[in-house]
Order: sequence, then C-alpha cells, then structure tokens
Amino acid sequence: MSEDQKTDTPANPNWRPVFIVSDGTAITAETLAHSVLTQFPNLNYDRERIPFIDTVEKATQTAERINATLHRTGVRPLVFSTFVDPVISRAFINSNEGFQIELFRSFVGPLEQELHMKSEHTIGATHKIRDEERYNKRIAAIDYTLSHDDGQTNRGLDQAEVILVGVSRSGKTPTSLFLAMQFGIKVANYPLIPEDFERGCLPDILLPLRHKLFGLSIKPERLSEIRNERRPGSRYASIENCRDEIRNAEALMTRNGIEWLNSTTKSIEEIAATIVAKFHLQGVSTRV
Repeated sequence: MSEDQKTDTPANPNWRPVFIVSDGTAITAETLAHSVLTQFPNLNYDRERIPFIDTVEKATQTAERINATLHRTGVRPLVFSTFVDPVISRAFINSNEGFQIELFRSFVGPLEQELHMKSEHTIGATHKIRDEERYNKRIAAIDYTLSHDDGQTNRGLDQAEVILVGVSRSGKTPTSLFLAMQFGIKVANYPLIPEDFERGCLPDILLPLRHKLFGLSIKPERLSEIRNERRPGSRYASIENCRDEIRNAEALMTRNGIEWLNSTTKSIEEIAATIVAKFHLQGVSTRV
C-alpha cells in the first residue's frame, strides 16, 4: 500500500476502527463487543454500529465501507457481527477484509449439537415481544421512574421497589432509568440537599421507606467536573462545596443504615447489578 493511500493513518498505534454489524438492531452485537473490548484497556477505537443489514446487497455494500476504511487508514478494522441468515453472513464475511468476529456462529452451532435441535434462524428474535404482560410491566416501570425522577413528586412513592438517594449529579437518574428499562423495576430517586445535612436527618417522606433506600456517592473531584459542565464557575460546582456535600451525604447515609456505593469508577451496569442483588429483584429482564 503506497504512502499516499494512508491519508487517515492515526498516530496512536493502539487505535483500531470497530464496526458492529447485524441483520437486526445490532444491540446484542454491540453489547457483546463492548464486553470483549473492555478487556483491552489500552485499546483506543472508533466504533460504528450498522443495523438492519438484511440483504446480500446491503451486506456487500457494508463490506465495501469497511474495506475503504482499511485502505484509507492502513489499519485493519475489527468487525463484530451477528447474522442469522447464513447466506447474508457468508456474503458479508467473504467480502470484507476486517478481522471478523461472528458472534452467533460461536454459540448457535455448538448449542444445536448439544440440544439436538435446529435453531429458528429468525432475525430480531432477541427483541420480540413474547409476553405482553411483562412488556407492559416494563413500560409502566419506565413511566413511574420518569415521574419520580429527582424528587419531582411524592405521590405513589411507596410503590417504588427501590429509592436511590444521593447528592445532585451523583448518577441517580441514569441508574434509575437503566433499572426501569432493562429490568422493569420501579425506581424513584431523591436528592439529598444542604437542608437535610443541616437538620442531620433524612427527609420526612423517606423515613418510613428506609428499607427501600440505596445510596450513591461520587468523588468530589468528579462531581465538580460534572457540575461545572452544567453551571460553570458556580458555588454549586466548586470543589469545596462538592467535598462538603459528599462528606455530609455519606455521613447521613451511614448514620441511617443506608447501604451506598461510590459511582465514580462504576458502570451503570455494575451499579444496577449491585442494587438488583441487594434487593433480590429479578425484574422482567430484556427478554420481553
């Protein structure tokens, strides 16, 4: 390959382009790819998800895009794919020059042998609605969680399966929504504010629901960064105020017997898994 062809070659030798390709939504492939790539912390990559590649023509066109990236950068792309249709899968794999990881092929074939049955080879089966009652429960959980975000309302707070507490911007909202969307769990979240610290006790509305409380904390430096994105230069975002709030919140939660964890280095998935385990919540899962 001539030097003038490598117009986009990155300076970082640990960089790779990553393509996630599927004949369905590509959500499953993206989740698996993310899990694998996190095992390589020194790898930097640009990720592109390409869903609904459900014809041979689309498959070859996508392969050409991947090949063009290789020729432009001089770096072999990593290609994660999930294809149910073997014809489309072969067309795609045989046409692209990336390093190919075909995720379904790794599992479906051995399972067919172990179970002595053929798989259905149905596109999008992972995301079909199989149980309307379970699906409706998840939608209700999402609606409940949105309505009870950041202490918006106390009405129906006793219906929550989990109530997250912590200072503002400590990760309560994204964790709440993840639990609702992924597991169909009704989650409320309630901010701990300076007035609570001055009184030295939880808000009155939370006292009878203490058994449902779980706390999130965060390093003051990270909290200050997040708050400065929202209100730059404010006292709210100052490192001194963040340190005070975090110290007071952690002391308040400990004093009230509330289990809590620091969200600074935890993914939402890790936090959610901890909460599900603590409260013995199975939810409805994403099978619906």
